[in-house]
Amino acid sequence: MQAIGYRTNGPISAPDALVALEVDPPTPGRRDLLVEVRGVSVNPVDTKVRATMAPGQDARILGYDAAGIVQAVGADVRHFQVGDAVFYAGDLTRPGTHAELHTVDERIVGRKPQSLDFAEAAGLPLTAITAWEMLFDSFALAEGAGQGECLLVIGGAGGVGSMLIQLAQQLTGLTVIATASRPETRDWVRQMGADHVISHRQSLVDQLAALDISPRYVASLTGTSQHFPAILELIQPRGHVAVIDDPGTLDIMPGKPKALSFSWEFMFTRSMYQTSDIARQGDLLNRVAALIDDGTLVSTVRQNLGPLGVATVTAAHIQQESGQVIGKNVLSGFAAA
Repeated sequence: MQAIGYRTNGPISAPDALVALEVDPPTPGRRDLLVEVRGVSVNPVDTKVRATMAPGQDARILGYDAAGIVQAVGADVRHFQVGDAVFYAGDLTRPGTHAELHTVDERIVGRKPQSLDFAEAAGLPLTAITAWEMLFDSFALAEGAGQGECLLVIGGAGGVGSMLIQLAQQLTGLTVIATASRPETRDWVRQMGADHVISHRQSLVDQLAALDISPRYVASLTGTSQHFPAILELIQPRGHVAVIDDPGTLDIMPGKPKALSFSWEFMFTRSMYQTSDIARQGDLLNRVAALIDDGTLVSTVRQNLGPLGVATVTAAHIQQESGQVIGKNVLSGFAAA
């Protein structure tokens, strides 16, 4: 079958940064679905893996988000059958989704939103899971809670920020402040539902002081190393900071006088460690699909870059690494021969 991946990790500018692969179709395990991939998306994790992670003995197939049709099921699969339309965010420890066929543990799979096509649906899972886990696992909020409190989202126009703003507005009582620096990103985060928009290129402390707001929750999605001193200054005592990017080091000791909480959010943890609550990801994707179909949430996809191929995936990686992507970029499955 066809797939897209890499044989040597390195920069996207290298002539062989991404290559077309011909590999054997995967065989589903006992709890696995075999999915015909009809849509994928590109996330920051794709570019980080390609740039820094050695591919192994031969090559590594890239891609995590996917949507498609179930072609076969493992012996112990309980919740899906052949022909079901599904979407999911994959598993960092397995081959990726940039392939004609892909296997995935059914417990991290949801039923595709009926109102979206496959490529658009593929733009949701990783960002929706990350945002959901930040709100309801990291911050330990209950749905409907948060009245009178504020959430600051640093990097609101990206994929995770776009979903986090929507989920916070629709499922909690939080006031949402999002950072964005360009006119188009400021417009986008307002469209997603942010109550206030400030710039991460200016003093966060001064801008929040002008709004007379001190957030209890901070979701640092990008530039954490740069913004961390300001976060410690502006957050309320006993507040909570959740981080998804990769700061080299963080000095959390200045947060002690405020008794702050700090946590990482990494949506691959449940699948990597086969946690006892791994099925929560499938459940929340089903919930997200229902919220999309009833209009509570909206798609965050801005571009479909075309069918899977070396040129289109390369273009997606270049855009992702530019730091200019608003919402999500997606691709369709491989073009028919």
